[in-house]
Amino acid sequence: MTSTVAGLLAQSGLPLLEARTLLAHRLRVARERLVARPETIVAAADADAFVALARRRALGEPLAYLLGEKEFYGRAFGVTPDVLVPRPETELLVDLALERMRAIERPRVLDLGTGSGCIAVTLALECPAAQVTATDACADALALARRNAERLGAAVAFRSGDWYDALPVDATFDLIVSNPPYVAAGDPHLEDLRFEPMRALTDGLDGLTCLQAIAAGAGKRLAPRGWLLVEHGYDQAAAVAALFARSGLGAEARADVAGHLRVTLGQVRQVPV
Repeated sequence: MTSTVAGLLAQSGLPLLEARTLLAHRLRVARERLVARPETIVAAADADAFVALARRRALGEPLAYLLGEKEFYGRAFGVTPDVLVPRPETELLVDLALERMRAIERPRVLDLGTGSGCIAVTLALECPAAQVTATDACADALALARRNAERLGAAVAFRSGDWYDALPVDATFDLIVSNPPYVAAGDPHLEDLRFEPMRALTDGLDGLTCLQAIAAGAGKRLAPRGWLLVEHGYDQAAAVAALFARSGLGAEARADVAGHLRVTLGQVRQVPV
């Protein structure tokens, strides 16, 4: 049976914009072409491939995984199921980091748990004077982050390992940033996120384990007047502030565009006992 653009879009059962995006991706044409030429005949192989993509999307698989990329801070980052899909809320973390980096001549920056590399690569590109290091314990995620850095022309040093264990013992930084796993086990939102890597979403406990490790180790890794910035859940600001205080860090929470306290930042204010 002959398939047209209009017919495939109508039969997909997806919102029109999503369906058009998937079909344009499969056909390697601009979405505008599909709008202008809805009567275009689609080859059987392309039609079948589109139907398969549409079914996966209907089951909840993120559009970014089906397309193989996601925009973040105005740039397209390659993504796979090995990493979280970059989210707009995380741009707040980047904005706050850049505010502090630009006050330092050659800031040394560390991104813990880099995933796709979207934070580290963006910071390196937005502040070329920065010396950016990024770590991840997942080899596949780190390989993807390297590819993103190479494709976008970002100078980032990548290291494999768990949080600070990936670093030389004497490495210190002016700024440490992280978007770690912070969703508590049993959170109902995890079902909606089932296609994304669970290890990057939750610690399997209360959602604070990774945040605690990052805060606890920051004192030894921050240069004088250095900053720690972490993304966390909308309801975790008070708990994160307590973790910062326990580790000798001041704490200030900032809200995202939705008004949720999403990022906590602080400087070392005393040597932890």
